[in-house]
Amino acid sequence: MSTAEANPSPDSPIAEAWAKRKVVVCVGAGGVGKTTIAASLALGAAVQQRSALVCTIDPARRLANSLGLKELGNAETRIAPSQLASAGLPPESPLFAMMLDMKRTWDEFIERHAPPNRRERILSNRFYRSLSSVLAGSQEYIAMEELWQLRTHRDYRLIVLDTPPAGHAKDFLDAPNRVLDFLDNDAAKWLLTPALTAGKFGLHLFGSGSGYIAKTLAKLTGAETLEQLADFMLAMSSMNESFRQRARQVRALLASEETAFVLVTTPQLERLQEAVEFHTELQQNHMHVAAVIVNQVTAAPSPRDFSDASVLQSPLREKVQRTLQENSALADEDAKAMAQLEANCRPTPLVSVPRMDQEVHDLKGLWKVTRALVAG
Repeated sequence: MSTAEANPSPDSPIAEAWAKRKVVVCVGAGGVGKTTIAASLALGAAVQQRSALVCTIDPARRLANSLGLKELGNAETRIAPSQLASAGLPPESPLFAMMLDMKRTWDEFIERHAPPNRRERILSNRFYRSLSSVLAGSQEYIAMEELWQLRTHRDYRLIVLDTPPAGHAKDFLDAPNRVLDFLDNDAAKWLLTPALTAGKFGLHLFGSGSGYIAKTLAKLTGAETLEQLADFMLAMSSMNESFRQRARQVRALLASEETAFVLVTTPQLERLQEAVEFHTELQQNHMHVAAVIVNQVTAAPSPRDFSDASVLQSPLREKVQRTLQENSALADEDAKAMAQLEANCRPTPLVSVPRMDQEVHDLKGLWKVTRALVAG
């Protein structure tokens, strides 16, 4: 088989996703190779002349390097024909990639939805800077916002989203609710009611220390901090409906027939229960799961491997035989884990990707992963 031949199995769930879906969302815990899987999925679609975009939030340079790029930014970048050709792939393959800049994407969201007279107040507020960088759920929320923007304003045949690491589906699916809960915090609004209702005049109440609660909070946090928090919530209050509307639109996109999830995991026993729970949560939320992809699976040595080792000279023979026996034991453990995972995730198909001889760091490596994904 030449490098550019995919030959997907007729019953490959990945090939079916390429044919029927317009959005594929890669989910799973950290350290399971999610970014590599996402890029490989997009590469396979592009080689079949389906324009594909892989969108990641991983700040590491692994994806950029594997695609032959020095860096990725917040705008779509097409993989150069020369890079594809050097890997033995069709140079005209329409493959694009981008890495979300969380802060910039949040800024663009504010610029689109905030009233003109409040944009600068929000963008310069330090509580907004926390919202756009460290608030729980903010990464997931803005990743889904960007996915919605790309799906509705671009014409890619396939968008593959590489999501932030998560141990549970609710960490991703409930991200909009966590952001809205922060903005709609009843306790904070009660404490800040004077400022929220009186505008800038109310903010000065913190400086005068009127009221026991205001005085106590001012001592603990400083009047300036309370002023900035009140100013932030006042400025953001007019955008709450925009947040809710986009959350509903994103939720509809994720649950639609044009979207599929792939759950990425590894065969280690400690990952099994985590993957099963994630899969159950996705199904309970009525999300279509195209496949559970088990990455880095140890392949069992063949009888030929043992036969070849037996004719080697000692002490090399013993070392090779010991390595083969260790690999055989690891392969047995992985096979047991796969069987257990398959039983718990039926009828969702399992797709295994073998452990590669070396780290995936270029397009040729990504293509090996792609071929494994569609092998059946």
